[in-house]
Amino acid sequence: MMKRLLILLTLMVAFSNTLLSQVPDLDPVLISATMQQKRIRETGRNISVLTKDDIKNIPANSLDELLRFVPGIEVQQRGPQGAQSDLIIRGGTFQQVLVVIDGMRANEPLTGHFNSYIPIHPEEIERIEVIKGAAAAIYGPDAVGGVIHVITKAFTHNFGTKNKSAVASVQGGQYGLFNGRIALSSSNKKSYVSGGLQQNKAKGMQMRGTTGYFDNDLANISYARKLNDAWRLMLRAAADSRDFNAQNFYTSFVSDTANETVSSTWQQLALTRTSEKSTFSIMANARQLKDIYAFRPVSIPNQNSTNLFNADLRHTVRFKWQQAKFTSGMQVFNKQITSNDRGNHKHLHTGIYANLQHQLLNKLFVTEGIRADWDQSYKWALIPQLNLAYTGALATLRASISKGIRDADFTERYNNYNKPLVTGGSIGNPALEAERSFNMEIGADLLLDKPVQVHATLFQRNQASLIDWATTAYANMPIRNNLIPTGIYALASNIANINTTGAELDLSGNHSWGKETKLRWNSGITVLKTGKRNSIPSFYLSSHAQLLWNSNMRISNKFGAVSMGTVYKKRNKQTANAINASISPEYFTVNLRIEKYLLKKKAGLMIQVDNLTDVAYSDLLGSMMPGRWMQGGFWLNLSR
Repeated sequence: MMKRLLILLTLMVAFSNTLLSQVPDLDPVLISATMQQKRIRETGRNISVLTKDDIKNIPANSLDELLRFVPGIEVQQRGPQGAQSDLIIRGGTFQQVLVVIDGMRANEPLTGHFNSYIPIHPEEIERIEVIKGAAAAIYGPDAVGGVIHVITKAFTHNFGTKNKSAVASVQGGQYGLFNGRIALSSSNKKSYVSGGLQQNKAKGMQMRGTTGYFDNDLANISYARKLNDAWRLMLRAAADSRDFNAQNFYTSFVSDTANETVSSTWQQLALTRTSEKSTFSIMANARQLKDIYAFRPVSIPNQNSTNLFNADLRHTVRFKWQQAKFTSGMQVFNKQITSNDRGNHKHLHTGIYANLQHQLLNKLFVTEGIRADWDQSYKWALIPQLNLAYTGALATLRASISKGIRDADFTERYNNYNKPLVTGGSIGNPALEAERSFNMEIGADLLLDKPVQVHATLFQRNQASLIDWATTAYANMPIRNNLIPTGIYALASNIANINTTGAELDLSGNHSWGKETKLRWNSGITVLKTGKRNSIPSFYLSSHAQLLWNSNMRISNKFGAVSMGTVYKKRNKQTANAINASISPEYFTVNLRIEKYLLKKKAGLMIQVDNLTDVAYSDLLGSMMPGRWMQGGFWLNLSR
């Protein structure tokens, strides 16, 4: 693979001078992939950007469903409309994707299953930036497969004008579905304030002796203030509650009729000083989460409470030399858990980082990053990264090389560790080593015609000590005092050294016909091959797609719009005969929305069909997803 990468990179550079001088610039969207705003084509990375219009228009009912239709992201859903999903980028496991909100990490320390619980009202989101591949030198541990960065309107608001808006929608459908949203915002020359409420609720389809109910609620408020010409303050608070059927979410036992309630609160602060030559930021966030999981009605529920606190000091200096920007900073985060299942634990992590971005030659942009971390588990780690981008009018050639690291979460270390008796299930392992990876990628971004972009990437990740759950005999369990010899157990283990190679091809277009008719589309294919050394059969590693194609499209005119999202997956077949469950080797699903505009596009009627072709499928063994689901509703958007 490395020889192929080097040969391809050499050929690309050799022929680039004749290619890079013929057509207009690539999309000039500014992004924060290096903690500094920069054009996408200068970062050396494959990055997808969802605008606020994309977020409104993709036919989905929650943020995790919306991410299903973003090229390169595999969303493994256990339940619909925000109940629970795992986020995966470039294979691997779901804990290897870092979720960031306005520059601050949001990954939940209890388990990566909760990382898709993003406590932001969709109407408050300005854009979502998806960085594919490792970014640990910038954002720290867990950013192995990629980063999903949610950037809000409060964090990016440009003061100076007065605006007020009110957005609301109501939606009903089969199986007792009720979805409601409302969001209000107001701004003037000095301040911006917004607030929103959202509920997704349904009785759900019939399952094995239960129904797939869910009741998911979200409330958040954001405030930004321009203190003077230099200083800016941003505050946010949010509350999120999700109550859902969790049958066979984590086991394939016939006795599993689980339900789960996850509630969390979120607080965030950012204070920024900007001058002509530098920017200084003080940022902090805290998250409190309570999880109650009942395996069946007669069992004693697992009760887990976690606290996450994260602080970040960041300073950027801009130089005239080579258009350089130098960012340095320090990060501290502390994780705590109180649990009748996992026990009581604390975990401290600190890191210092620096990155320099500059224009080395006329068309060559370079970003060098380095991070030194100290972690309570794995002690010291040095994480470097180098990104290169050779830009021109027709194409950008890019390459990146980096290291990554991820430590076990509280579930992987301590699941079922504190119970007096465990007759079967997943068992945590306090002796787990941290995962470490070495990552390489090369690619090209082409503009075939002004409204069409093509992004092609080859990547390789060599990973040591990957953590996953593997079936383990009683005699081989490291701790047996609360286990039984006849029990069936899966132990969290450093299962293998893994080599993952793959290719991504992403395409997008934005077209207009006349003054009213517009078409916007995104489509991407990811192909993966995972090779194992010293391998043990494991659960989540064998679940990711080997071929993933996801897309979204919207065509609109003055009368209305049609939006569609599609997902195709090819993966390993799995079966669980005890519960008559299976994972098919492939599936294809479609979500469709049709809208009729009213009141000069200030209001509209909509019909939405999830899983239009009524495909029977599941992303994870035992967690059956709903079939065709008819929905309809009304929306209102008033602003001035």
